Amino acid sequence: MKVSERVDELVRILRPAGGGVYVVSTGLEAQRALQRRIYEVTHDAAVEHAWRVALERLDEARVVVLGVPSDCGAGFVRGANQGPAALRDALLSRPDTPYLADGVTDVGDVRVVPQLLTDAMLSEAQKAATRRALYGDAETALPVAPLDLCRLALTHVAALAPNAVPIVLGGDHSVSWPAFAAAHARGRRLGLLHFDAHTDLLPERLGIEHCFATWAYHANELLGRDGRLVQVGIRASGRTKEHWESTLGVRQYWPDELHTRSLEAIADDIIERFRARGVQAVYVSNDIDGTDERYVSATGTPAPDGPSPQQVRWLTRRVLKAFPLAGGDVVEVAPPLGQGDPHEPERTLHVAADYLDDLLSAGLSAGEG
Repeated sequence: MKVSERVDELVRILRPAGGGVYVVSTGLEAQRALQRRIYEVTHDAAVEHAWRVALERLDEARVVVLGVPSDCGAGFVRGANQGPAALRDALLSRPDTPYLADGVTDVGDVRVVPQLLTDAMLSEAQKAATRRALYGDAETALPVAPLDLCRLALTHVAALAPNAVPIVLGGDHSVSWPAFAAAHARGRRLGLLHFDAHTDLLPERLGIEHCFATWAYHANELLGRDGRLVQVGIRASGRTKEHWESTLGVRQYWPDELHTRSLEAIADDIIERFRARGVQAVYVSNDIDGTDERYVSATGTPAPDGPSPQQVRWLTRRVLKAFPLAGGDVVEVAPPLGQGDPHEPERTLHVAADYLDDLLSAGLSAGEG
């Protein structure tokens, strides 16, 4: 496929940054205002042009940002579809954020039909109807569901900017499945560093193969269950740590270990583990509920007794000093869910923006090579 054809297809399957949530009237002006800030234009008509120019210059990117504003794969409480827009807004409020650095390209948002998750769950009639609505063509083979669109978009990104590091803004944690799978497809031997209160290690949930509760299981299958999945902050599980480690070959750090061992010792363990297994680069998946709920309550399933933001950032930075970043995501930030707390959602957004700044900085460093 030619470069121009890949760019054309990205224009079909994505929307300008901040525009992936479908709105007609309510929320439209806020969406447009954010887009004007992102693309540094004064009127709405200029947004599409500035976005297209950014896509045509993808070969210059060292880091690529993609929003997937979908929460259809969530479970208990939703609202993470608002995460990508709110996270961009938080980043734009920081004059020194790497999001604004040369070498970072925001390719926009996956077009999200809020009732859909994966194409495999849809009838041919439904796919045809949604293709007609999205693309004006029921016969096209383009996917319509957000997880499939995320995978396709990142496939084009890999072809157009093969050395760029992709960073995904969620959305619920299901979006990490296509993001990690796309990073894995690039061919390097990856380690997966996963911050979460939950294991996400079910093979399926209520008959659904890929969702927030199963993505890490399938990522671990891609890795061959050989110990390259490390999970930090796990504390809300129907099974014991021993069960997960013995059956799936993962390494987990629960609160007892986080509270009794030094961060330096834990980081050394993770780095040694990855090196012993031939890891060449690391993918970091950060579910915001992996952080203690005292610091981040604007999420669907906040949980007590987790690591602090400082601990999460220290471990991330230490591991990424030892290995280049292959890709990453920050997910499950749900701004509408923090409205009852006078400190929210700003507190959660601040923490999540810190995590993104760290990933962006690591990506810029990795993208230099």
